[in-house]
Formats: sequence, structure tokens, C-alpha cells
Amino acid sequence: MALLDVKNLSISFHTRHGETKAVDNVSFSVECGETLAIVGESGSGKSVTCYSLLDLLPKPPAVIESGSANFDGVDLYQCSNQQMQQFRGNDIAMIFQDPMTSLNPFLTIGEQLIEPLIYHSDSSQQVSRNAAKQEAIALLDEVGIINPEDRFDSYPHEFSGGMRQRVMIAMALINKPRLLICDEPTTALDVTIQAQILKLIKTLQKNRDVAVIFISHDLAVVADIADKVLVMCDGKTEEQNRTQEVFQNSSNRYTKALLSAIPTGAKTTKSLAQDGSPLLQVEQVKTYFTDFTNSSEKVVKAVDDVSLSLQKGEILGLVGESGSGKSTLGRSILQLAPLTAGTVRFAGTELSALQPSQLIPWRRKLQMIFQDPYASLNPRMTVYQTLAEPLLYHGLANKKSVAKQVEQLMDDVGLARSSVLKYPHEFSGGQRQRIAIGRAIATEPEFIIADEPVSALDVTIQAQILDLILELVKQRDLTMLFISHDLSVVRKICDRVAVMHQGKLVEEAATETLWANPEMDYTRSLLSAIPATNLS
Repeated sequence: MALLDVKNLSISFHTRHGETKAVDNVSFSVECGETLAIVGESGSGKSVTCYSLLDLLPKPPAVIESGSANFDGVDLYQCSNQQMQQFRGNDIAMIFQDPMTSLNPFLTIGEQLIEPLIYHSDSSQQVSRNAAKQEAIALLDEVGIINPEDRFDSYPHEFSGGMRQRVMIAMALINKPRLLICDEPTTALDVTIQAQILKLIKTLQKNRDVAVIFISHDLAVVADIADKVLVMCDGKTEEQNRTQEVFQNSSNRYTKALLSAIPTGAKTTKSLAQDGSPLLQVEQVKTYFTDFTNSSEKVVKAVDDVSLSLQKGEILGLVGESGSGKSTLGRSILQLAPLTAGTVRFAGTELSALQPSQLIPWRRKLQMIFQDPYASLNPRMTVYQTLAEPLLYHGLANKKSVAKQVEQLMDDVGLARSSVLKYPHEFSGGQRQRIAIGRAIATEPEFIIADEPVSALDVTIQAQILDLILELVKQRDLTMLFISHDLSVVRKICDRVAVMHQGKLVEEAATETLWANPEMDYTRSLLSAIPATNLS
């Protein structure tokens, strides 16, 4: 008998816009020690299906119309709240897609890690606080957190996006669950840590006979880890088979479209970088922070003496592991993080010498797509308000014309016009990222810093957004600093690549030159960690 057996599951949402069928008659099973991957585009029902297993859907508006989910002989949909608490704490764990909104900002990482260990321990086997701390520190080390003893007392905002995701993985594993549900667990992780986490999950399965449901839009990762694949589209099952059959012998049109959208190979379009003086010049930039987490103050050199330049029309990729300083450098360039030293010049103007009020006219020309779309979107503003605000603020539209321009932006980023009055929480993670991209391009900027702009997107929409970025660069003479941990995407879109490690720029070269002949061992380690399906 399967550890989990889901049959004929149908879930609807009853909202002010009417009834939406999120999951329609879906069935699947997972054996002990087996990995089932659920793939599909954003909004296909992947996360809703798995959230329902742990009674995490809001009721209302969610309604489980029909179906059963037998876990070790117990129907999860018939459990009381108390029974479900026991399942959630001990037998079934979940790694959520968005780590920042899943972690309590008022509690240290350590407190949040040891809470489930103490709270859910059996009274006959009560875990002491000190024992729980030691186990938590060991697990932080296992998922790749540097200096876990020190970081145990850090708060979520003191971690990069990738490191927060590692903390979430540690929280899920700490009670040694029998079923682990992973909702995009490697989305925010660089390739080396992604490889470590995938290896960790495999080791966990081997040693503890743990079953895994792995929700992902990254088909290369799925190919590497899954035993079976369930392909979903619009809440329905498109295909379900062994992994090898899905990847090599699929006859399903939708599955084949997903596979064809995987980024592989070199950039196919010509570089549009223009000769002449650089549009952007970064010279010996240092951005240091003071770490107050310990009794003695410590200086963190997030960006340490970095210099680079971009020509007009060029796309420069910035890669490196989480915590290497990529995002901080991007924020420093846009003067969103104060420089400790160095200069930033854009079109001949030294931005680092301007006062905050003097920077306002430059905000239209220099935009940023942030890594975490949920944290960067105002939860009290509809999509219409979010996209209309920059247009009206910078005088690019008036009250009569703004509606049409907002609709065009919705089209550009692949969102239905009918969803324009919805709020951020009503969208999937990938759809929220599209909103953030739409807001960034609304002001028709000259320069964009894209901080992981496609990390939360499924492969088909990722391909559309990458095509859109290339089209924007061509049509609007756009220049871009493209920050990403997905090296396959970087290779597909960037003219040059700069590699950061521990705050320093360690290597820089034309994209294909870097791929063919990396000079640094660190760069070689990044390239070797790319999932095999994407490496070409």
C-alpha cells in the first residue's frame, strides 16, 4: 500500500469573482522512499493540491469538492484539527515556496528551528533546549549555512534569499518526517547549494525511507531527482508516468512544450552592445555593514572593492552563490544601499555624489526587478494600482490613458487582463514576479537591474520573459545587469558574465569564453553544478 494515495481530488475557490476550479479530479500516489514531481505552469494547481493535504488552504474561499487523501491508511481530509496538528508536526513536513513570508521576522532563526523539535516531541522523550540547539546547528551546517553557531542567533532579514530557503529546509527536516512536501525548494538557491540540497534529500530518502512530493518548474532538477512525474495544467492531469518516459517518450503536447522551453545552449541573438564610453561605470565600490548579532561588533564586507562597466545595449550577467554580494552590489549601484567607498557613474553623472532628492529624476531611468516579488509588492494595492502608480508619478500617462497602458503591460508580461483588479495574495508566486517585471518596465527605463527576475517562473513563462527582455533591449536600447543563480539562463541571455565570490569580483569574460575556459576553480565549480539536462 502506498504511503500517500490521493484519489479524484477536486478543489474550488468561491470568491467575489465567482467560482474557480483550481484542481479537477486529480489522482496520484507516493510510495515510501519515492519521489513524485508535480510540474506545470504557474496557476496549474500544483501548490493548491499539496496545501490541501495539510489543511493549509483558507476555508472559505477554498472548498474541497470531492476526493480522498489516505496517508498510511488515514484520510487526511477527514482528520480533526488535533489529528492534523500531529501529522503536520511529525509525519508530514513542508518546505514553502517563499521563505521570507514563512519565517517569523521577530524570532531568531534558532528559536524557529528548535520550536518544532520541542513542541512536537513526545512527553516520554522530551528534548532539552540545549540538545535541540545542537541538533539545529548540525542541521544548519548540513544545509549549507556558513558559521551555523553564529547564525543560530540571527534574524531572517539578516540572510540572503537563498540562505533563508536553506533555513526553511532545515526546519522541515528537523523532526525527521515520513513525507516531505517541497514547494519549489530550490527556486532561490544557487546551483552549488541546489546540488547539495538535492543530494541531501536523496540521502534522507535512502537513510530514513522518506517519501517526497517535489513541486517545481525547473524540469532539469525534476529529471535529476524524481522517480515519477505528474504534469498538471489548469488544475487537471495532463500526464503521469515514470520520469524517463516523460522526458524521453512523451507524446503529450503540453509536456513537450514544457520540455522545449528549457533554456539550453548559447545566446542566439547578436549582442547589441554599442562602442564608445560605458553607460555605467562602477569603480572600487565597497559596501560594508555592521553585524550587531554578537556582543562584539563585526564588519561584514558585502561588496569589497568591485569595479565593472556596461556598454549601452549590453546585458551583463552577475553570478555567484547566495551571500556573495550580487544583490547588494545591485542595490549599491542604484543607491538603495549606502556606499562605504567608491563611485557609480551613469551616463557621465556620478550618482554616488547626489543627494536623495537629486536622485528622483534618475529613478525613472534606472529601475530594479527585486528578487522577492511578494515582499516588493504592496499587499493593499491591486495590480492596476501597482502598474498605474509609476506611470502617473513620472507623468508617462494621465487618468484617461493609464488604463490602456496598464492593459498593455499585462499583455507584455503574460497576465490576463481580467485579473487586473486582484491583489498580490490572489496570485501564484510566478504570477507575482510577472507583476514586478511589469512595474519595472512601465517607466521605459534605460537601465534595469534584474535581481533573479525569472527564478520564480515556470519554464514556459520564463522563456517568454527572457524573449521579452531581449526584445526590450533591442527596441528601447535597454542596458541590463542580470543577476541570477541559474547559469543556463545567464548563458542564454547575457553578452558577458561577471562572477562574484565573498564580496569580490573574481572573474569576468564574454559568456561563451567563460563557459569554454573558466580561469578560476570557483567558476568551474559553479559550472559543474548545473543540472545535466540544462548543460549543453
